[in-house]
Amino acid sequence: MTGASGTDVVARLTGEEIIAGLGVARIDVEVHSPYAVPSASLTFRDVLDVVERAGRAIEQGATGVVVTQGTDTLEETAFLVDSVWKHAAPFVLTGAMRNPSLPGADGPANLAAALQVATAPDARGRGALVVFADEIHAARHVRKTHSTSIGTFVSSNAGPLGHVVEGTPRFLASQPPRAPLSGWTVDRVEQTRIALYTATLDDDGAALANLEADGLVVAGFGVGHVPERLVPLLAPVIATMPVVLTSRTGAGSVLADTYGAPGAERDLRARGAIGGGFVHPYKARVLLRLLVAANATLADIDAAFAALG
Repeated sequence: MTGASGTDVVARLTGEEIIAGLGVARIDVEVHSPYAVPSASLTFRDVLDVVERAGRAIEQGATGVVVTQGTDTLEETAFLVDSVWKHAAPFVLTGAMRNPSLPGADGPANLAAALQVATAPDARGRGALVVFADEIHAARHVRKTHSTSIGTFVSSNAGPLGHVVEGTPRFLASQPPRAPLSGWTVDRVEQTRIALYTATLDDDGAALANLEADGLVVAGFGVGHVPERLVPLLAPVIATMPVVLTSRTGAGSVLADTYGAPGAERDLRARGAIGGGFVHPYKARVLLRLLVAANATLADIDAAFAALG
């Protein structure tokens, strides 16, 4: 991002411009600039293309990968990368909340920390990581939680995996590795449509009446509830496509067998909805799209979400 104070800020800094002056001379950095678009305009195809390029770089001897992007969709792109990354080498994503025209721009420090993590032996085998404000987060847990704060990236359910201290990544927690998803193709992913429906107070469910999608993620109240009046609309959807039940709260898991009222989690699960566990609705949509594109069965989809807690 670049722009003078008080003017429009656009995505146009090259990789070389971003790297210049970071003070990481001991790290040999090879720069590529495949896309220069706002992160709100990124597509699955774009991200999967970057993953393929990054994989080739690792096969050719790179120690790790760092990708910088806008923060609007970073939590989703990081999770997409984490779902398909096949290598032990670190894949680190970072960005900035303050563009270079503002005092205290955080981009250079975030990028320097990301490079230090990407070249750290202890970062290997941890999947995709998000490094921001000297914190190291697992892509599967991290969320953007504030529209402007430089401390926006938080892992509410698990906390950060570690911190960058005096230029050295120090890991304080671990997580079980994920097996990369297979069976999908980029073309099939592009053709797959997954809807996201968020339950709201006094919701009439009109958007569910003529749903055109290959799958649905429901962001329910609390532990996975929807208004009773939505049940007759959701029931035929559940019967025709995979439906994953998640919580709109942003932290915590949906339940399976505590509340039994119409529209509660026990009712929806009995009708065939799949429990999303701790997976946030935005990430659940990413995962379900990959799974449907891979022709996964309902049992496969249930197992994939259960594996994430």
